[in-house]
Amino acid sequence: MYNLSCYNPTSFILVGIPGLEKFHIWIGIPFCVIYVVAIVGNCILLYLIAVEQSLHEPMFIFLSMLASTDLILSTATVPKLLSNLWFGSQEITFSGCLTQMFFLHFSFVVDSAILLAMAFDRYVAICLPLRYNTILTPQVIVKIMVSIVVRSFSVILPDVFLLKRLPFCKTRVIPHTYCEHIGVARLSSADISINIWYGFSVPLMTVVSDVILIAVSYIFILRAVFLLSSQGARQKALSTCGSHVCVILMFYTPAFFSILAHRFGHSVPRNVLILFANFYVAIPPALNPVVYGVKTKQIQDKFLLFLSLRKTQ
Repeated sequence: MYNLSCYNPTSFILVGIPGLEKFHIWIGIPFCVIYVVAIVGNCILLYLIAVEQSLHEPMFIFLSMLASTDLILSTATVPKLLSNLWFGSQEITFSGCLTQMFFLHFSFVVDSAILLAMAFDRYVAICLPLRYNTILTPQVIVKIMVSIVVRSFSVILPDVFLLKRLPFCKTRVIPHTYCEHIGVARLSSADISINIWYGFSVPLMTVVSDVILIAVSYIFILRAVFLLSSQGARQKALSTCGSHVCVILMFYTPAFFSILAHRFGHSVPRNVLILFANFYVAIPPALNPVVYGVKTKQIQDKFLLFLSLRKTQ
């Protein structure tokens, strides 16, 4: 019989980045800078979209949702990483571990769904411009946003209960800097085949379906763009998609390589994989507001106006 405490462990130990312990303080510095950039950039983006009436359009509403999710993703992981690297705070409670794991995976699935919603917005704007305001009404936008949250919550919540049912009698040391579903499940001495099946297949199928639908949207977008007679009209239409494409590449490309590295990169040192995983959850939230600020003229203009007003005060 397993001890009752096996099913209700008080805490786990996050070891950080094995093999690089003497560099932990220095490794923490770039992560701290990236985290500050993510917090400041996304907060400014949310503020501009909230106060500027001209930015109350579907694309910017989806962008504000992306910024909010990026704040959740970076805050769920980076502060604990920094406390581990700088202060040796390796312990995390079982409930804290489950909470971190939930928001980590939840944010990933939400981000993927938001990118799909933004692709749909670009499809309607370019392929059906005359029906844009009748298709993407405020009521439809609210329904899309609610469905994104409900779908992501429904997909990720079972992970919590799949972990809570497991006994952890062998070890409670997690060779990572944050809690993620399969990594925690592998510490259990029980059968985790259900965790592996659900943890990989269901979220993966959800994200893969998003990628396929995004690809289909852009096939229709490119078809509509190349049918335009004017070169200037083609360039203008494509320029509205530039920032979205950049964010898509920043989000899915590292995830794709991370999956390949964990599946086939057995010769890759574990500390390299852990560093890559941490950069993946830290860098996109910091770069997304920068990309949209540089490539979207409306946000660029409002940001410059915001800075000029601050200087005159």
